[in-house]
Amino acid sequence: MLEKLPRIRLLYIVLGTLLFVGLFPLGMAGWMLSGRSATELRQIEGRYQAQLVQDKARQIELYGQRYREVVTGLARAFELTGGVGVLGLTGSDERLQKMVEGDRNLDALAIMPVTGSPHIAYKPDAVTRDEVNARVNLALADMAEPGVRIRGPQLIRSSQEMALTIAAPVMGGETGGEVIAAVVAVVSFQEVFASVQQPVPMSERELLERGMPVIFVVNSDGRAVAHPDARVAYAERSMMDLKVVQDWSATGRQVKGALAPFNAERDGVEVKMLGAYATARLDAAAPLGVIAIQDEHAALQSVAEMRRQTLYISLLAASFALFIGFLFAKQLTHPVRELAAGAHRIAGGDFSRRISVRSRTELGDLGKSFNLMTDQLQHYIEDLQRAAEENRQLFIGTVKALAAAIDGKDPYTRGHSERVARFSLAIAERLELPEAEIEKLRISALLHDVGKIAIEDSILKKPAALTDEEYEIMKGHPQKGYKIMSQIPAMQDFLPGMYMHHEMMDGRGYPQGLKGDQIPMQARIVSVADTFDAMTTDRPYQKGMSLEDALERIKTFVGTRYDGVVVQALVEACQAGQIAAGRVKLSARAKELMAGTSYTKPAALATRDKGTATAVG
Repeated sequence: MLEKLPRIRLLYIVLGTLLFVGLFPLGMAGWMLSGRSATELRQIEGRYQAQLVQDKARQIELYGQRYREVVTGLARAFELTGGVGVLGLTGSDERLQKMVEGDRNLDALAIMPVTGSPHIAYKPDAVTRDEVNARVNLALADMAEPGVRIRGPQLIRSSQEMALTIAAPVMGGETGGEVIAAVVAVVSFQEVFASVQQPVPMSERELLERGMPVIFVVNSDGRAVAHPDARVAYAERSMMDLKVVQDWSATGRQVKGALAPFNAERDGVEVKMLGAYATARLDAAAPLGVIAIQDEHAALQSVAEMRRQTLYISLLAASFALFIGFLFAKQLTHPVRELAAGAHRIAGGDFSRRISVRSRTELGDLGKSFNLMTDQLQHYIEDLQRAAEENRQLFIGTVKALAAAIDGKDPYTRGHSERVARFSLAIAERLELPEAEIEKLRISALLHDVGKIAIEDSILKKPAALTDEEYEIMKGHPQKGYKIMSQIPAMQDFLPGMYMHHEMMDGRGYPQGLKGDQIPMQARIVSVADTFDAMTTDRPYQKGMSLEDALERIKTFVGTRYDGVVVQALVEACQAGQIAAGRVKLSARAKELMAGTSYTKPAALATRDKGTATAVG
């Protein structure tokens, strides 16, 4: 049963034990401490919110009470003087206007006798006469019974400010029980509005993200009448989507203030919120709710910081434990590590070194057996390498023979595949591609037209331009070549050049209509080399172009058909004399590749190439 379990290095066992013993108690203690701190901080924030909304509610009540007393005082003064007739005296309207202008929160004041002309004073920059009249009429409509009436905050459209309307009756008549006039005041709510603002204007989202409480005021319908974002209040947006507002609406008339934690959705994610509410009673029929909400996670940032510090301390302790454990385990596992290092060298193809394990235990015998095994493996690998080189030479010879057979079908294109391969190698060297990629490119270029084997000779050898129908058949040769070669596993690295050398950078090529970076570099190079050879070689229906004309013609298709980097490499090779019409001066290494000289790929490069093979689809 134990033999089926995966092997575990002794070093890992020692280090894991040290980490567990050192970090587990520390991590648990830190987590429990931060959890308790989070609970206490949450309670503190809750109490702070509750006190905050109660203070704001009290401020609103005092604010309303102050102007309630102003309006009531005026009404009682008129009752003592026997009515509002005193307003008919000279200068009374001016004194009324000065009274309004002398109070920064008083936007308008109206004395409305039951009989006679009304007297109205107002601030033109705060409210219009029509808006004053509208508010006065609404206030008078509420005065069916004696007593002061306060209408909740409403928006003054002309100044974009919220304002209260306070009305008190003036009693008189023979019995003193008749309403002979009314005093109506329009009082700015901006002082309350400013109390819920932050020193630096921030949106509700910014306040929540910074862990700051958002305080706002709603009317009995749950609509905002004061908010840090003035646009929310001016639009009288309903805040009933927040559970804390729903709780206040259900209990606000009976409960002075309460905590109401709740969950809210933000950006499609449900987040925990701290919430509190209190009721400000300006009037029995017009209660206002003072609401505070706060993002719990942002508010408890100090707890998160504590947990981060616990993590940092744990990491520091882990580092120390790892260091001590490493020194201890290094001595304990030295023989095993020597064997592992030898195995890795063998896996990398290095058979030149032998391990040295000086031990009189079973590990010493294991070391001798390991060295003997290495000797045997070295002999086997050398035999395999010789066989692999023979297979490679056979493969290269087969590829060349196949390319010659392809070109041999058309006497006018004889040597075309060989030339395209040479042009491709010259371009690849200019682009400084890795040798492994250059070797793949050479095979791909030699076989780029392998699909023409399946094209009828009447089309392939036609001495004139092809018809549209014949051209469509000819365009099928990349798919045909792909179908032929894709069945051979060893050909997978060479398929891009065969299959995609007629793709264009703008996506108008064939067979897949690829564009830009979708086209592998192998195919981009073969495409340019193929076109260059076709332009500079005599054909039965056209004479080959000069080197300069061919390059100028190819340049015109940069960005549409060809990659500009590849074309520039071709131009530089031609200017340096490396490439001429029909011939190429290859470097010594490229000549070796073209000749099929043995090429032993380094193990690291082989591993990299295996993981980065170009996909074809």
